[in-house]
Amino acid sequence: MILIDALYVNGGGGKVLLDYLITELGSRDVEVLILMDKRIESDPFYAGLKNRVIFMEAGLRNRKEFYKARENEFNAVLCFGNLPPLRKMNAKVYTYFHQLLYLKIPENFSLKNKFLYNLKALILRTLRKNTDFWLVQSDLIKSQFQKKYKVSNVKVLPFYPPLKNEGETIRIKNAYLYVSNATPHKNHKNLIDAFCQFFDQKQTGKLILTVSENYPETVELINQKIGQGYPIENIGFVNRDQLAKVYRSAEFLIFPSLAESFGLGLVEAINLGCRVIAADLPYTHAVCEPSLTFNPLQVESIVEALLLSLHKDVKPAVNKVPNQIDELIALLQ
Repeated sequence: MILIDALYVNGGGGKVLLDYLITELGSRDVEVLILMDKRIESDPFYAGLKNRVIFMEAGLRNRKEFYKARENEFNAVLCFGNLPPLRKMNAKVYTYFHQLLYLKIPENFSLKNKFLYNLKALILRTLRKNTDFWLVQSDLIKSQFQKKYKVSNVKVLPFYPPLKNEGETIRIKNAYLYVSNATPHKNHKNLIDAFCQFFDQKQTGKLILTVSENYPETVELINQKIGQGYPIENIGFVNRDQLAKVYRSAEFLIFPSLAESFGLGLVEAINLGCRVIAADLPYTHAVCEPSLTFNPLQVESIVEALLLSLHKDVKPAVNKVPNQIDELIALLQ
């Protein structure tokens, strides 16, 4: 039996990848047990898996007790939330690392958050010998992770759920889409300021955002700009069933994020035919050849990229990352 330890995954891109992995394992009749955060117990996807899921409060003590009681039941373990088991296992253990905050903590974080993530990084460093292999999504994350934590057993194994490309494609000319929540490193303020300056100059374009009500400061900024007459549309959180249609409605994906462990939105947009205007940062070049780039810290650089996008000779973006879900599942079996 395979254990998927996802106790620390309850949302965001990590859950998207987890749902995809569980679906693929289920379609291949692989015997699996999933350890899940109790906060998503009501999720219909996992509620339907019945006896293959164990929900519990996320925490080191509960996790330790679980492993102590069931350590001999598994042939392989995949820890999906950055931290290896709290004890050495007899089974082969793989740990999926995807949290950039364990590599570098932003300067604008509060003292409390800096303390918490430094503590988590210390825990990871303490537990790093309890996994046989680390799995990451790109060579960039591999090199950064190896440098900080002094480990050599790291495999690059990117995987991501393909979006169904069905239905008619009707792209809005000069529409710029950013599919992202609004945590600080996603850099919405610089993007919004740049788009408004661009629109002031050219009186063309539309900015489409996907910011939910969980980010009231960004929503307030968006509504303020809409009230001033800028063509910005915030469609809120978009589930994956609708996401392909959203990508097919835009001519460009614009991606100003300051840090990504992978950049799933870049891959999705390219696969669905968007040209990509992205931050000129290593994570971008690790996964694609973008159509245009900019300095995400400089509003004027984003404006310049938007102006260049109006030219007819903007090249298509190229995806550089294969989907290696088959290789991942083969590794676990």
